[in-house]
Amino acid sequence: MGTQRSAGPNAENTLRITVLVDNKAREGLTSEHGLSLWIESREGNLLFDTGAGAALPLNAQALGIDLCSASALVLSHGHYDHTGGVTYVLKKCPGIQVYCHPALAVQRFSLRRGSPKPIHIQQPAASQLRSLVPDRLILSSKPTSIFENVGVTGFIPRHTDFENAGGPFYFDKEGTSPDPVEDDMALWVQTACGPVVCVGCCHAGLINTLRAVESITGAPRIRAVIGGFHLRDSSEERLQRTVRELEKFDPELIVPCHCTGRRAVALLKSKFGDKVVEGSAGLTLDIRAGFQPTGPRPDF
Repeated sequence: MGTQRSAGPNAENTLRITVLVDNKAREGLTSEHGLSLWIESREGNLLFDTGAGAALPLNAQALGIDLCSASALVLSHGHYDHTGGVTYVLKKCPGIQVYCHPALAVQRFSLRRGSPKPIHIQQPAASQLRSLVPDRLILSSKPTSIFENVGVTGFIPRHTDFENAGGPFYFDKEGTSPDPVEDDMALWVQTACGPVVCVGCCHAGLINTLRAVESITGAPRIRAVIGGFHLRDSSEERLQRTVRELEKFDPELIVPCHCTGRRAVALLKSKFGDKVVEGSAGLTLDIRAGFQPTGPRPDF
């Protein structure tokens, strides 16, 4: 049993974010293909996504994180590797609120080399979500506040001409009905130096996502972005254009996780240097009000 953590970051910090589930994990923790972030803000704790299911309870216990201290669970989209722990969380934390897009629970598949694979949320979890009373299930297709300085984007408009959903996604096994993953959404936390953005897979595109947060918050810059960027199978042109556009946001911290891909991580590091800290389960980021990057350390 890990040592129990405090309810939030210490007084000098704006927020603390811990990678709970990722494709990589630090010693003593469990890795899996999935993502989950634990967010401790001054206004309350949040769980962002739940991974594929198995790693969440193990890593939460090992890290001393009390999931039931979270005010809300935010689900970035309806793929299995982000919703696999929903049943566990709802059973363990019966009072938690859930924020997600109305289309989260639709049936969907990936189709590679002619072989369909179901990638939607599992039926028991979808049924549990549907059974929640209205004040516990907040369906967000538009920007929605959770706390005064924390919110979710709802649907992210697709404006760029070089970004797409990032894979062969369909609503049917035959691959006749493309799935643009319109339920994809991000979470943002406003700080004195700009919003920190948490993303699940960026199926809307990383740049579209950051532009949406910029529009919602009115902030002149994005301070940090953390999560899966889904650039694993991207063309070289998309990678290069993504980096060029990302430079315009002038982020202080970039934490690629999960589905970002090795080529994309290498390119980000070559362009942004010490501003890039590769994610893994167990990484904790203390983001102070006056943060200035000094190197790839776990404490910012």
